[in-house]
Amino acid sequence: MSSHGPIPAAGDDDFGGARHGESTGPDASGPVAFSVDLGAHEMTRRALVMDALGPDWDPVAVLRDEQAANDLLYSGLSEEQQRIHDELVAAGVLPERGDGRAAS
Repeated sequence: MSSHGPIPAAGDDDFGGARHGESTGPDASGPVAFSVDLGAHEMTRRALVMDALGPDWDPVAVLRDEQAANDLLYSGLSEEQQRIHDELVAAGVLPERGDGRAAS
């Protein structure tokens, strides 16, 4: 004799309910209303992100380093590169910075 309970009968799923597509009552074919509160999950996610960043994370320094990297990336462009850069800024692909031109 099994200690896990009776063996499911034909037509039953492993959880004792009807198989996929089988009705279990008069309202089984209608929509089922449910709601999920993600507020607690979001707070947990944020706490885990902050924990992963650690106590030494400095968002101001990160933004300053990113700005310096972008300045370096767009510095010393040729006339053709500058023209393309200006077109990308005008099209909204790249953000406008300073006077709207890449750093020299």
